[in-house]
Amino acid sequence: MEMKLYRLGNITDRKAALEALGVESGGIAIMAKKMELLTFYIKDLKTPAANILKQDALSIGAELAVPGGVILCEKPVYDCILVGTRKHMEILSRKELAQPFGLKAVAEALKSFLDMPAFPTKIMGVINANDDSFFSQSRFQEEEAVAQIHRMMEEGADIIDIGAVSSRPGAEAVSESVELERIRPICDAIAESKLYEKVCFSIDSYSPSVVAYALESGFSLLNDITGAADERLIELSVRFGAKYCIMHMQGTPQTMQNDPHYEDVMAEVDAFFAERIAKCEALGMKREDIILDVGIGFGKSLEHNLILLKNLKHFGHFGCEVLIGASRKSMIDKIISTPTEERLPGTLALHLKAVENGASIVRCHDVKEHRQALAVLEALQS
Repeated sequence: MEMKLYRLGNITDRKAALEALGVESGGIAIMAKKMELLTFYIKDLKTPAANILKQDALSIGAELAVPGGVILCEKPVYDCILVGTRKHMEILSRKELAQPFGLKAVAEALKSFLDMPAFPTKIMGVINANDDSFFSQSRFQEEEAVAQIHRMMEEGADIIDIGAVSSRPGAEAVSESVELERIRPICDAIAESKLYEKVCFSIDSYSPSVVAYALESGFSLLNDITGAADERLIELSVRFGAKYCIMHMQGTPQTMQNDPHYEDVMAEVDAFFAERIAKCEALGMKREDIILDVGIGFGKSLEHNLILLKNLKHFGHFGCEVLIGASRKSMIDKIISTPTEERLPGTLALHLKAVENGASIVRCHDVKEHRQALAVLEALQS
């Protein structure tokens, strides 16, 4: 019989592949770590540290890509790219703890990436109880909203996110009393029928009275586009034992798309999450109850959105679930001119890539289509 060789695609469950091959149990964990290639961008690494890390990486079969001039110490700091298997990174995360010039911080950062938990993928359906959200087909009020809740449950939504104020770019501000008036009948219907026993409900609001009413009605997730700016919301979430989604936004819905600017969007969003997670934990919230959302389209250009989506896996180092919400957003129109009503294909492309890159909660307008697409993706990854 003639030997054949073919290149494999990405194997998501490496241990399962090795078990299917018949590898002895003792070798599976060791080999699985050697099958996963990891790449890290290190910014402003001190030059002596770069030279030490380069030699340490090479000594174990990994690699540190550095600019020319590092060996001669022409500049005090350099950007580098570290490449190696999971096994290599485990070795470096221990080895660099004893090294000077800031390499201990590199070691600790590597360890946080190696210890990231895995979460099952969930679909969050969107219902807007207002008349000015950017996608008209997501707008429902009172009886219509309840009917849409049942429809989304049948289509496979794990979470249903309900809001009464539009956060689209340039949206007009709405008073807290008007927002509560819009959301109250939907909350009452959910509480009366105990629908919260069948699906998780999320309140998309940053108004304390609205959030309190929703949580009292059985909602168990707070989706806060202001990213835990208001301590009252954190305290409400802790009191009701609700999960809390921290979203990043530069500016406000009224100003966020007026020439958004970042020196380094990845570093700045990361620092924002670190600060807000610490704030939530200081007020009694558990890390496992925190969800992170990079805020696609909220104070970001197309380039910023793409950078965040391509590198979404980075934010898993916090140990929190990551939510992605790019459903029918204008970034699709900026890539290929398309009206809002025709952006489902682009939405699915963005969301499937985001799930591959570490998102575990997908916030979308089209639950049925996402359930099918994610089922196919799961089959491809198994």
